[in-house]
Amino acid sequence: MARLPRRHKATAAQTGGQMSIIETTDVPGATPLHVHHREDESFWLIEGHATFEVGGTTVEAHAGDFLFAPRGVPHRYTVDAAGCRMLVITTPGGFEELVIAMSEPAAARTLPPPAAEEPDWERVAAIAHAHGCELLG
Repeated sequence: MARLPRRHKATAAQTGGQMSIIETTDVPGATPLHVHHREDESFWLIEGHATFEVGGTTVEAHAGDFLFAPRGVPHRYTVDAAGCRMLVITTPGGFEELVIAMSEPAAARTLPPPAAEEPDWERVAAIAHAHGCELLG
């Protein structure tokens, strides 16, 4: 699974279940179209550029931009060739459990080389489903 650098800035345990904040460094590529059934998801770009699609609307986001994806609304993002760093904020908290289940600890805070193979999408979908998310494509 993913070995991208991520830092859990605030967890559900630390916020009384109110929110989770994860700092993530993403490599070029796209997340699949998906929907969260339990939480709203927000993105605050710190560095880089990404293209977000939220509910059929496409937004080009740059460092300093903030985007909101309400629960129940399909969304995805694509990171350009330079990669990006952002805060992912979810309300209520608990989303970090999905991230932990889908990840392996990174050896360093640098981007790893590109993966040699595609993720096991069946496993990814099962983990997402167990945490209230649904992959749509």
